[in-house]
Amino acid sequence: MRNLVILLLLVFTISCSSQNSGQVQLIDIETVKAEVIGQDVQWIDVRTSKEYEAGHIDDAINIDISDAVKFAEKVGTLDKEKPVYLYCQMGGRSKKATQRLKDMGFKTIFDYSGGYGEWSAQP
Repeated sequence: MRNLVILLLLVFTISCSSQNSGQVQLIDIETVKAEVIGQDVQWIDVRTSKEYEAGHIDDAINIDISDAVKFAEKVGTLDKEKPVYLYCQMGGRSKKATQRLKDMGFKTIFDYSGGYGEWSAQP
């Protein structure tokens, strides 16, 4: 009986902690076209402002991941309950950003890992 109680407590603890952590999903270019472009979503370009000014996707807002303090400050103004879509140049920085958003309590995070490199290479 004691082992059963311990097992139930363990299962309960694990299920509660997994509900609190953010869920990250990798998305492809077709998903971006269908679910992000022209939609009212939290669409974030995590590249530098110089890269952003040289070109960006649709109406993404620029929040540079390389400045941790400003990144946390600006991301803190977003709605943690609504999905957030991220991209960078090739996927490395957006992957790093997904972890920071998870740590900050964001519930649903989409990472367009093809990034601006893939997007700008389209015919």
